[in-house]
Amino acid sequence: MSLNFLLIEDDEIERLKFARVLQKNGYNHNLIEKENGEEALKFLESKEQLPDIIFLDLNMPKMNGLEFLKLLKSNSSLKYTPVVILSTSNNHNDLKESYEIGIAGYIVKPLKYDDYAHKIKCLVEYWSVNEFIKT
Repeated sequence: MSLNFLLIEDDEIERLKFARVLQKNGYNHNLIEKENGEEALKFLESKEQLPDIIFLDLNMPKMNGLEFLKLLKSNSSLKYTPVVILSTSNNHNDLKESYEIGIAGYIVKPLKYDDYAHKIKCLVEYWSVNEFIKT
C-alpha cells in the first residue's frame, strides 16, 4: 500500500535526508514537502492531495510546529491526520505540549545519519501497517 506523507521541514538537508531514506529502502510512498507551517496549511486547505501522515519539525520560521499543530487539530476535516514530530528539541515542555495537542509520536532527530535512517525506517514500517481515518 502506498501512502501519502507530508514532510513539513524548513531545512533542505533534512528534507533530502528523509527522501533519501525512503528511496534507499525502496519505499514507494508519495512524499510531499513543505518548508513551513503556512505553506503546509495552504496545501492542506486546497485538499489537492491529503496526506495519510504528517511528519513535522517544531523549529521553523513564519509558523512553528506547535502553532501549525494547533490549527491542524482545530480543523474538523484534518484533526484525525496523524502527526509525528521530527525535531532536534528534546525539551520536556515541547514534548508535553505536543502530546497534549494530539500528536501520534515524537522523535528526536539523531546526529548520525545511520541512526536517523533507522528511526525513519521504523516509523515508515509502523505506519505502513496502520489503519487510517479517512475524512
